Amino acid sequence: MKHLFFVAVMVFAFVAAGCEKVDDLLTFYIEEEETITVESHFPVGALVPFTPVTVTTNSEETFKNNKTRAELVKDVTLNRLNLSITDPAGEDFDFLKKIEIYISSEGRDEVKIAYLDVVPANATTLNLKSTNAELDEFIKGETYNIRTKAELAKPISGDITIKADMRFKVTADPI
Repeated sequence: MKHLFFVAVMVFAFVAAGCEKVDDLLTFYIEEEETITVESHFPVGALVPFTPVTVTTNSEETFKNNKTRAELVKDVTLNRLNLSITDPAGEDFDFLKKIEIYISSEGRDEVKIAYLDVVPANATTLNLKSTNAELDEFIKGETYNIRTKAELAKPISGDITIKADMRFKVTADPI
């Protein structure tokens, strides 16, 4: 009986490890880098949108390079979204109280993909929390828009340029 239990456990472990290996083979990441500008006349104390940024996906080529096609992509989520200030040098995010990032495209409703409800003091980079929203249809398309809503904690004297590093996790079906 112990031998049968041991064999069952080994078979289960083998199958679980095999599924994980197959999933790893069918999973890849898409990296995007965009620039967001906070303009000096931005109002303080209200959650207000910035000007949207349009992103060209080049998804067909990305899928081809990863040995898949758009119709085989089954799951796309935001894996990481980091913000860092590129201009002016030495600036931190103390001017910011709250931030939300949204994705949209023509014919699709806007979806919140990341946020940070409380911006830490003296932060020079921000790691936003992903909503784990399903983003398949946005990434499969030719373009999508990224829109940022922010609430400023204090006025800023000049424009601030922020680099947004996004990484999307893509999983495709094998067939």
